[in-house]
Amino acid sequence: MANTPDEQVVRTQLHGKVLLVTVDNPPVNALGAAVRRGLQEAMERAETDAAVAAVLIVGAGKSFIAGADIREFGLPPQPPLLTDVCKRIEASKKPVVAAIHGAALGGGLEVAIAAHYRIAVANAKLGLPEVLLGLLPGAGGTQRAPRLVGAAAALDIMLTGRHVGAAEALQLGLIDRLARSDDTLAEGLAYAQELLASNAGPRRSRDAAGLADVEASRAAIAAARAEQGKKARNLFSPHRIVDAVEAALDKPFDDALKFERTLFMQCLESPQRAGLIHAFFSERDVAKVPEAAAAEPRALKSIGVVGGGTMGAGIAVAALDAGLPVTMVERDDASIARGRANVEKVYDGLVAKGRMTAEAKAKVMARYTGSTDYAAFAEVDMVIEAVFEDIEVKKSVFQELDRVCKAGAVLATNTSYLDIDAIAASIARPQDVIGLHFFSPANIMKLLEIVVPAKVSADVVATAFALAKKLRKVPVRAGVCDGFIGNRILAVYRQAADHMMEDGASPYAIDAAVRNFGYPMGPFQVSDLAGGDIGWATRKRKSATRDPNARYVQVADRICERGWFGQKTGRGWYQYPQGARTGVEDPEVLAIVDAERQRAGITPRAFTEEEIMRRYMAAMVNEGAKVVAEGIALRPLDVDVTFLYGYGFPRFRGGPMAYADQVGLPKILDDIQTFAKEDPLFWQPAPLLVQLVAEGRNFASLNKS
Repeated sequence: MANTPDEQVVRTQLHGKVLLVTVDNPPVNALGAAVRRGLQEAMERAETDAAVAAVLIVGAGKSFIAGADIREFGLPPQPPLLTDVCKRIEASKKPVVAAIHGAALGGGLEVAIAAHYRIAVANAKLGLPEVLLGLLPGAGGTQRAPRLVGAAAALDIMLTGRHVGAAEALQLGLIDRLARSDDTLAEGLAYAQELLASNAGPRRSRDAAGLADVEASRAAIAAARAEQGKKARNLFSPHRIVDAVEAALDKPFDDALKFERTLFMQCLESPQRAGLIHAFFSERDVAKVPEAAAAEPRALKSIGVVGGGTMGAGIAVAALDAGLPVTMVERDDASIARGRANVEKVYDGLVAKGRMTAEAKAKVMARYTGSTDYAAFAEVDMVIEAVFEDIEVKKSVFQELDRVCKAGAVLATNTSYLDIDAIAASIARPQDVIGLHFFSPANIMKLLEIVVPAKVSADVVATAFALAKKLRKVPVRAGVCDGFIGNRILAVYRQAADHMMEDGASPYAIDAAVRNFGYPMGPFQVSDLAGGDIGWATRKRKSATRDPNARYVQVADRICERGWFGQKTGRGWYQYPQGARTGVEDPEVLAIVDAERQRAGITPRAFTEEEIMRRYMAAMVNEGAKVVAEGIALRPLDVDVTFLYGYGFPRFRGGPMAYADQVGLPKILDDIQTFAKEDPLFWQPAPLLVQLVAEGRNFASLNKS
């Protein structure tokens, strides 16, 4: 008889008295409806077949079960629900073993902890990462995990979404045994047969004693609630996870399971889930670029870095962490010594925190070479220039690279604003030149803007995306313009913030409104962190081409003229006494703001938090629409990913363009047209925005093309 589709994704086979249930749904054994039905039917067979004494659940391929089927996101649920499948597994009168290799994540781990016994091979990764999608484990995870490992460990796993290795899972009690080999099937069968030989019956997670110490459990729940109040005050699902674990303590299992389902549905209906799902998919879609589809990347086995300052050292660390040999060139011995020290400082910090051994550091640093001679780059596959943000300085560096680098080497510039077409045109091999805009600190920040000049070869673009993958960065393809995607849009919404400040909102009120929206920092705090002198240099560079009719707020210039550049000078928009990282409000800054209002003849007015954010977001979205229309960003989702990973945009809102879709583009356009009555030059509606509103479409419709 031919296999049905369900039998193909879940196969059953009798091994002696053990019914082997194999989930085979490539590529990651996701829990689609067919898999859920197959598991349900396998458990029914086990229950009714007298030849079956125990059940062993395994995954085919590289994973056990890596979670829900993302193709079902947003669709009506199809029976059976995973909750019911897990109940059926747990209720089995015959012992059920889960043998885990690879990923057992989300619903996959919920299946495993519904089983009665768990064995894992060394490479197993277990986790309940639903919080990252604005959800909570909805198939008993919030109830079984605390009963197995205690409230504190379960809350940590669920609230961070982190992956737990097999050794830690054993220590926590999430699994019962660590396999001696990596043969999952053999290890699982041996364990099941051992259990049968010892007459071990079902041992249900619902009956486990992880919550027996009620006082410790209550303390863990209270601590998690307090921490989420600080860390995740704008988020919905983390607080529901804490509520669900509290229910595990206070309610009978079946009642708590129903309560978990209620909370899960609340999360499912939250707009935050839509934002987080959009962020999840966009992060994957952003690497789908025409050049990567059209060409294979070049070989990438070694990296050169020009410049050992903060940015150059951060890039070097990112490459070293990816296992690549790095050659750094600086202008003299003192500079290269500083460059090496900047690299070592990162690893010394890890050693001091116990996150790296001195031996591991020495091994990494063995791949680092410093030199004062460009000839050291003769054989490297890619050189990334990270020198001072001055186009003539960068051109002189590229002339040296053109002279010494081998044919086919990729020549990359790390610039925030400058014209990469002009840099490429200054040498004989413009086809090899690309922009790699890293964000500081480069070894930590996830965003990498890959800036594509006019004459670059497709395989160079593909190589840049391959590098991003090696470095575990999130790459976004950007076109050449002043500031590319992120800094171009930033310049505009920062102007909107400056206008509001001059019109009557204090910089501190603007920062507070932006933080309450979900950003970690407001724009004036960011300026202090980055260094006010950077923006000042940009404003001076652009002053000759600035439209004389455009509004220009001079407050930031007055602050910079005093040498107040932010945290590094102990003073900027805020004061940083004794090198403090968190600033305090500065009455002298408010006096400067007042003086500038008087000079400009402005009578200050009050702004509500809602007004501040309407203007701030309208400016961001409007410029984002212009960036998409000009092809600087391929799609609205590229703008979203840029702001999620490089500018602290709250992930639960999905990004500025996704946020605009949620608010409604007619509302955004109406705001812009209203603001244009005060300043028609600044508030010019993007033609793309006008067109989409006229056609009744949204930004998401442009992501599908």
